[in-house]
Amino acid sequence: MSAPTLRRATPADADALSALGQLTFSQTFAHLYPPDDLAGYLADAHGTPRYAAWLADPAYRFWVTEVGGELIGYAMAGPCHLTHPEVTDGCGELWRYYIRREHQGQGLGAPLLAAALDWLEAPGRRVWLGVWSENHGAQRLYARHGFAKVGEYEFVVGGTRDREFIYRREPPA
Repeated sequence: MSAPTLRRATPADADALSALGQLTFSQTFAHLYPPDDLAGYLADAHGTPRYAAWLADPAYRFWVTEVGGELIGYAMAGPCHLTHPEVTDGCGELWRYYIRREHQGQGLGAPLLAAALDWLEAPGRRVWLGVWSENHGAQRLYARHGFAKVGEYEFVVGGTRDREFIYRREPPA
């Protein structure tokens, strides 16, 4: 395996990020949803137009990890959209943090997470994220990085409503 590289994503990455987002979401969650609901969600939430809009908006940042020129993971950060009474306009959120299944557990995601958290915390703001209630591995990872559960919400995919946890990390002292 060639050495992994980490870089900021550019607008030229919209198609690749869309494909990677659809793949990694499906690898992790496809078993939870009826096929039509999943297809609709992926087309909307992980479609190229959505990624192109985020990449063009300076309020959002993407970092990608590549191996041999292939995108194998990404992190997305931006304004917090979670509904919690303590979320303010100044809060940031780790929106997405995905690594292709076959590359998980190799330490390739750590630089992605570090880059996103460094950017999110630069102004000293609170960082938030949502995580599926049954994704215990992700919950352990986020706890190791100083996040704590502070709430819950429903994540809607078609007719399915998943129980999600809201996690928050306070800015460094």
